[in-house]
Amino acid sequence: MRFLLALCLTVIVLPATLVAASAEKRTFIIANSPDGYGVDRCLAKGDACGAAAAAAYCQARQFRTAASYRRVDRDEITGAVPSSAACGRNGCDEFVAIECRR
Repeated sequence: MRFLLALCLTVIVLPATLVAASAEKRTFIIANSPDGYGVDRCLAKGDACGAAAAAAYCQARQFRTAASYRRVDRDEITGAVPSSAACGRNGCDEFVAIECRR
């Protein structure tokens, strides 16, 4: 009887654990610094040309794929972001959110 109960629990709990692990997502907020290649504009605008850069960023952090990428306003970011007084002579960076999935 205990074996049957343990088997039933395994059948119910194991798939739920696998689904939760495969659905893991994380959003990275990164500075969108102009690099001369135009990748920064592709990421910030959400254009298709930014897909490769977003995918490479996610894969470098042990994620399988990039679910989305877009420009974010400073107001959307919680935490420490440099104020406009600390931006320097080149101006402040824009920020990009890249959502990665395992």
